[in-house]
Amino acid sequence: MKLFPVRLSNINKMLDFYSQFNPSPLSIKQFIDFGLNACPRKSYVFLRKELPVRLANIMKEITLLPESLLRMPSVGLVSAWYVKSFEEVLAFEKTDPTEPNLEKFCKSLIQIRDRHSDVVQTMAQGILELKESRNGAVEPSTELSIQYFLDRLYMSRISIRMLINQHTILFGEIPQTGRHIGSIDPLCDPHMVVQDAYENARFLCDQYYLASPELEVIEHNEIDKGNPIKIVYVPSHLYHMLFELFKNSMRAVMEHHGTENDVPPIKVTIVKGKEDICVKMSDQGGGIPRSQVDQLFKYMYSTAPQPSKSKTDLPLVPLAGMLMAFSDEANELLPIFNKTSTRFYKATVPTGDWSNQVKGKKSKPIVI
Repeated sequence: MKLFPVRLSNINKMLDFYSQFNPSPLSIKQFIDFGLNACPRKSYVFLRKELPVRLANIMKEITLLPESLLRMPSVGLVSAWYVKSFEEVLAFEKTDPTEPNLEKFCKSLIQIRDRHSDVVQTMAQGILELKESRNGAVEPSTELSIQYFLDRLYMSRISIRMLINQHTILFGEIPQTGRHIGSIDPLCDPHMVVQDAYENARFLCDQYYLASPELEVIEHNEIDKGNPIKIVYVPSHLYHMLFELFKNSMRAVMEHHGTENDVPPIKVTIVKGKEDICVKMSDQGGGIPRSQVDQLFKYMYSTAPQPSKSKTDLPLVPLAGMLMAFSDEANELLPIFNKTSTRFYKATVPTGDWSNQVKGKKSKPIVI
């Protein structure tokens, strides 16, 4: 299925060209090393080639989605955003890094970032539209393709936003001050980020349930005992993960202990070891049934009620452990469009080869 009309045949040619190249993954250390000696011209030359490659790789995968999903209005909107952004980046493909071009490029990147700010919500709405059009029943093969694609779409989106944020913060109109290097904090305090995410999630919980669990944080610094843990990280990324986990945890705790006066607290443990930093969140929200464990990381599964739509027809956010490597080992993991990825969209649902994996097939009762 063609994603773009015939009049945009030139865009299709450029997509074919740039999707031949693999994106260049970067580590946080590389971002920092460049940021300490930041040169807008070097960044410009790199991004005008790297951004089209990253955009083209994921745009080619959009065309491989099931046609039933591509016909959904929200998915079409996301596709149009990527086309527009790809066109805008290509406008700088052969331009020199003069001061006027550098200024235009920075403004264009800000527009692209803002345009894609609602990709996650809009794509989620597209999935809901598909489920509604099928009365809640989606073919297993389609669900498999959607799961594979969304993993790659969101990883690609994070990587593109990281590149754009670094450039626009370092070389934007407002000079950066403080210790941050772009969006990276070389002395990020995970305890403070945990507290910030908790307070914002608690605000939502208080509004919905009129109460909320308390927070207990424990730190174990095995490398520098007695001192608070500091890491090189992007605080906004850590905050987003924690905020979503806190919302899930608070909902589970409140629904499990809603009638009790003393709601058990949420406990967060932060541990710094020789190779990584681990953040563990635990609660007394009733746990997860073993039969549902395989569903936890599927985008089309949720225990929360379906969110209502806002005036823009986008779903409102419902009140619904991570591991971080050190900066020199924290390389980007980027999706690549190739024959291997193409085969995943054509794969059928794997057949269960264990006795408890095949659903719907009833076994005969054993009579002893």
